[in-house]
Amino acid sequence: MYAPERQQEILRLAREGGRVDVVSLAEVFQVTAETIRRDLKALDRAGLLRRVHGGAIPVGRLDFEPDLSEREATAAGEKDRIAKAALAELPAEGTVILDAGSTVARLAAALPLDADLTVVTHSLPIAARLADHPGLQLHLVGGRVRHRTRAAVDAWALRAYGEIRADVAFVAANGFSAEHGLTTPDLAEAAVKRAAVAAARRVVLLADSSKHGQEHFARFGGLSDVQVLITDSGLSPEEAAAIERGGTQVVRA
Repeated sequence: MYAPERQQEILRLAREGGRVDVVSLAEVFQVTAETIRRDLKALDRAGLLRRVHGGAIPVGRLDFEPDLSEREATAAGEKDRIAKAALAELPAEGTVILDAGSTVARLAAALPLDADLTVVTHSLPIAARLADHPGLQLHLVGGRVRHRTRAAVDAWALRAYGEIRADVAFVAANGFSAEHGLTTPDLAEAAVKRAAVAAARRVVLLADSSKHGQEHFARFGGLSDVQVLITDSGLSPEEAAAIERGGTQVVRA
């Protein structure tokens, strides 16, 4: 197969599946990973694909936002390891903010029964999960609820976060990079995430490595706003070192 034919097939696979990754494409076409990277680079230059960490997505899907149930099923093992590692960042006592996100929801599920904390969240699924926890003082931030993420947004939520000061905020992002910071597809949700970050003395980002290098429409902060990034081993040591040079500690769970 000539390169243009292979690139056309890669584009078709990306549009059908929403994403392609280098390793799988190399197996499908029986070529080296470096050959696939050159193909993706050519398609990126042509404006047909956008390269992301480990692969590429169609340009038209740059701001595609999967439903909550789809995100829950994606990279489940990595998210569980990230959530377990995040337990070490909990304060012995005090207040934590739990952002809306599937990995943060796994942290909520892993909170020990003897935890003695005040928890603030604008995520309905997280609030429902923690409502019966015996050791928590739970505060649910209100606002318009986005159907896709079941998260409260808009003025009520922003006002609530503007009135508190938390010890730690555990936040999620659809994409992160040293160059473009923390991004998510929705402007309203980005505004609430920005307010949650500003309301905390310490910020911990929980994001699996597939989010690295991805860019979405709405930016809500930079990696300089994050004290600790907890991710999985899919983030290479070199990539982790580049992030740490910016002042963010990286934990690869």
